[in-house]
Amino acid sequence: MFERFTKGARAAVTGAVTHAERAGAASVTEEHLLLSLLDQKGGRSSFAVAALGLTDRRASMESAFAEARRRGGLTKADTEALAGIGIDVTEIVAKVEGAHGEGALAGDRRSRRWWSAHRPFTAGAKGILEKSLRVALGRGDRFIGEEHVLLALTACPGVVADVLADHGATYATVERALYGAGEEGQARAS
Repeated sequence: MFERFTKGARAAVTGAVTHAERAGAASVTEEHLLLSLLDQKGGRSSFAVAALGLTDRRASMESAFAEARRRGGLTKADTEALAGIGIDVTEIVAKVEGAHGEGALAGDRRSRRWWSAHRPFTAGAKGILEKSLRVALGRGDRFIGEEHVLLALTACPGVVADVLADHGATYATVERALYGAGEEGQARAS
């Protein structure tokens, strides 16, 4: 599949690995893929990111990711669903952090495999790359560009999609920014 990636998409993937390394993460996540896309200049995704104002709100998105990590990776929908059955995630996080320190639910982000430069991709990050292929095929493209990765990030449920949506970047708004209003009717990849 990687042979179908454009230069920009390959840069997004290698940039995600760099973000994971800088963060001391044991693996590459969907968050790292998004942060790498936010770093890119001159590609289709960078145009969409700028058009949607995401570049200016990077700090806000990073803060939202940190808060989600604090909640053990639970999305807002997960937190609300648990609240609906009487489980207060904020209270649980406070008790766990009181006993074990701030960020205890975030897990150990430091790599235990310090002797290896290899950073594996999480199942979620692999799913995003697979989804980007389906998005590209759904659009009739024979390549996978960074724009397909960005669309995949908005289409796959999870913390990254939630944070993007909270900042005005849904599948529909990203698609409109990338391709204009004329191509909204194209089939959305499943």
